[in-house]
Amino acid sequence: MGKYHSKQGFKTIITPSKEKQKIHYDRVASIIDDHKAAPQMALISRLNPVITGWSNYSTVVSKVAYSDLDNLMYLKLRAWSKHRHPKKYWGWVSNKYWQTIGDNNWVFATKQEGKNPMRLRSHAETPIVRYVKVRSEASPYDGNLIYWSSRMGRHPNATRRVATLLKLQKGKCTHCGMHFREEDVLEIDHITPKSLGGKDEYKNLQILHRHCHDEKTTGDGSAVKYT
Repeated sequence: MGKYHSKQGFKTIITPSKEKQKIHYDRVASIIDDHKAAPQMALISRLNPVITGWSNYSTVVSKVAYSDLDNLMYLKLRAWSKHRHPKKYWGWVSNKYWQTIGDNNWVFATKQEGKNPMRLRSHAETPIVRYVKVRSEASPYDGNLIYWSSRMGRHPNATRRVATLLKLQKGKCTHCGMHFREEDVLEIDHITPKSLGGKDEYKNLQILHRHCHDEKTTGDGSAVKYT
């Protein structure tokens, strides 16, 4: 765990400990060593759940750690592949075990004609999740509908539709771009008015300030409000 300095002060950055990274890599390396004579497909099948499980469990700010692990794993797999074909040059070996998939030219994957290749997952493809700390004094029952709906998409005093839209909009009015305040009067608007064929579905709904809704309604020619 570390910190970096910003204009707003210090921010805590959580990363997997070096000890946990080493334990995980040692397990990956052991699996590769145990599969020296096994087909590539068997090795990938054994490694993928280990990589996926550890990466999902460690989804904190870990891009550097994930990249380091992938580099170490590549070196281990390179040694594994060269051990299997000691008399072949590296170009032949790499072409046999690494494939181009999408924009990535170095995917450890099987080569199967007419079939989707079985590919090894990388640690770095796991999405990074940054968690926002709940304010220490906050409670879903403190009446702060805007805060909790924007954060969690639900609130005991808000309809599901209102809470969901507040979360999708991250607590901002899509007309003026300003954050909603507790004292603001909010209204649900159909982006494309129902009178013009708009549907009553989330992708066609937004929450606006009442005055923003009035401006929008005047502009789109719709005289009907939906709340």
